[in-house]
Amino acid sequence: MAEFRAAPANASAGQKLVTWIDNRFPLTKLYNEHMAEYYAPKNFNFWYVFGSLAMLVLVIQILTGIFLVMHYKPDAALAFASVEYIMRDVPWGWLIRYMHSTGASAFFIVVYLHMFRGLLYGSYRKPRELVWLFGCGIFLCLMAEAFMGYLLPWGQMSYWGAQVIVNLFSAVPFVGNDLSLLIRGDYVVGDATLNRFFSFHVIAVPLVLLGLVAAHIIALHEVGSNNPDGVEIKAKKDAKGIPLDGIPFQPYYTVHDIYAVCVFLFVFSFVLFFMPEGGGYFLESNNFIEANPLKTPPHIAPVWYFTPFYSMLRATTDPMVNILCGIVGLSGVMALLRGGFSATGKMVVAVAAIFAVLLLKTFDAKFWGVVVMGGAVITLFFLPWLDRSLAKSIRYRPGWHKAVYGIFVAFFLVLGYLGSQPPSVAGNVISQIGTIVYFGFFLLMPWWSRMGTFKPVPDRVTYTAH
Repeated sequence: MAEFRAAPANASAGQKLVTWIDNRFPLTKLYNEHMAEYYAPKNFNFWYVFGSLAMLVLVIQILTGIFLVMHYKPDAALAFASVEYIMRDVPWGWLIRYMHSTGASAFFIVVYLHMFRGLLYGSYRKPRELVWLFGCGIFLCLMAEAFMGYLLPWGQMSYWGAQVIVNLFSAVPFVGNDLSLLIRGDYVVGDATLNRFFSFHVIAVPLVLLGLVAAHIIALHEVGSNNPDGVEIKAKKDAKGIPLDGIPFQPYYTVHDIYAVCVFLFVFSFVLFFMPEGGGYFLESNNFIEANPLKTPPHIAPVWYFTPFYSMLRATTDPMVNILCGIVGLSGVMALLRGGFSATGKMVVAVAAIFAVLLLKTFDAKFWGVVVMGGAVITLFFLPWLDRSLAKSIRYRPGWHKAVYGIFVAFFLVLGYLGSQPPSVAGNVISQIGTIVYFGFFLLMPWWSRMGTFKPVPDRVTYTAH
């Protein structure tokens, strides 16, 4: 049994209360480890506020979700009417509903920016591989949470979007139809589907999400934060073991984050009160019409944060599969011509290339579209081992690396836009190019990330007051 520490005789009531709690729960210890004595690099810039903003939006989503559940009816006959009831009759219900719908888009905005910062500064590199993996798990959970929550208003776009996405699982060989039936709980999207999605959206996925967020933060505080220079501050410490280039997270970065929170809440409130539909990107006009299984909307598209991946799905047509076969075959021939393989090695490369081509031609394009869409997210998990660059941060990489990152971001945004638009021949070709660029960026990273002349990385962080 641990020893109880007594408060000083002249201690205030507050100090005595903290001492009483510390004897039973490590409150002060946790505060010191994760706030006051957690030393973060002193050269953080504005890119480092998005992690804290993601935590803020998570809290907003949980709190608003609790109040929405109090009035929502997970019944196909009542769901749409219950949302209308929240909007029209529940005091401040419109505000809670719009906070939740706007918060969903805000969540993905800050998470995308948070992940992009990780890409820029190599925050996934050793020793932060596990931090990145937990982060990718959070991103995957967010996508599942958003997809399931999108069905709950039971509007036209909610219904038909779920119908299209769930039907994609039927393309999986051998088990596809049974898998789709299991997800829907019926032969069409209906009451059983709504109840399944409601259960996962409100209970199951949030529990996993909260666990991953906790693991993400614990893993981060165990190895320490990265910084724009990609320099490990723990490598140089003073006599007391404090990093020379570190400053306590509290109060320095809490104040830094409070400023960012104020700016974020100003923008969030502006959208909330003046344009909660986000120009049709946050809430589509079709979703203010009750779901009708007998009337298909002229154009079905997911919410904006899914559109880059949806665009990749649509881009995977039979001609695209043929192009992929050509790329695989050409890669095999180039690998053989390059040399460096034994006779056995050449045989393995040739057999692997032939097998890959046959596999691509065995299943239809719809299945490979599902694979491409899922693979676009799964690929992110392997990023710590794909990047072989001599420098973590983009600051010390060759200048043309910035152009590569710029092209990647530009095509990702273009894919997002095209995924929200009706299909067209030109749009499909651009989407196919964008898909190849997206996967090429990651799959060729072991080669291009090592190329070029790198700048010398400093021993300590560079800091400019701001």
